[in-house]
Amino acid sequence: MSDVAPAHGPHGWLVVDKPRGITSAAAVARIKSLVGRGAKVGHAGTLDPMATGVLPVAIGEATKTVSFMMDAPKRYRFGVRWGEQRDTDDAEGAVIETSESRPSREAIAAALPAFVGRIEQVPPAYSALKVGGERAYALARQGRAPELAPRTVHIERLTLTEAGDDEAAFAVECGKGTYVRALARDIARAVGTVGYVSWLHRAAVGPFTDGDANPLDKLVALGHSPDLAESLLPVDAVLADIPALPLTAREADRLRHGQPVPAPGAEPGRVRAVAGSRLVALAEVGAGRARPLRVFNM
Repeated sequence: MSDVAPAHGPHGWLVVDKPRGITSAAAVARIKSLVGRGAKVGHAGTLDPMATGVLPVAIGEATKTVSFMMDAPKRYRFGVRWGEQRDTDDAEGAVIETSESRPSREAIAAALPAFVGRIEQVPPAYSALKVGGERAYALARQGRAPELAPRTVHIERLTLTEAGDDEAAFAVECGKGTYVRALARDIARAVGTVGYVSWLHRAAVGPFTDGDANPLDKLVALGHSPDLAESLLPVDAVLADIPALPLTAREADRLRHGQPVPAPGAEPGRVRAVAGSRLVALAEVGAGRARPLRVFNM
């Protein structure tokens, strides 16, 4: 019998459908109030207050897997309003430039291939990036908007879904570090005008999609009821792409205590060590043995 005490409280992922008008931190705070002050709670991927959609919230031992979600691909739907550039690159900012030019559907479609693949992108001035120890958005609010260096990001696909006279809608699948606001700004420039994100919805983060998401108000209404616990997805929901290494009860006990266990036949690399249906640890296999990297106490 292991003497590693299981962590108390619920463990798993709660996928929130964040409403417009609140920060990701505020949404997480409301979830934290439901699961108890002592519970560990974190989230994967901040959404701007004006954005809606999938906000995965890790509870308990699931917080140990947040780093896997931070690197996960994301899918968004968003609108671009033509004819105005705003200092925040979204609908909440002040107008800093205007244009009478409006792109045709054909011009928009022709411009999009240049934004697919590995591209260079200058983040918005109103971003959480640090410049000289201060957040870029804090400097921008003081009238000292910083010059941010371009960053390489990956756009897997980008499609035009609707096009009107003054606004167009898009769908994008992108990698870590991509700013949709910067993408909208740059598309507008590429089609000979200026523009900003008029609305933004995140449809997926890694394995979590709109279909998994629960309206925040609904979750708050559930309170501490069993129905809230039933909304939790497993801790290892974000680890499905990592090969499983089955363990005996004795091997699981050894791994939880930081001791390597035999892994005959397992390919070298990272594995998800499991005992029955229970996640035991993330481990590294090498030379026929598995060594624990991150132990889960559930």
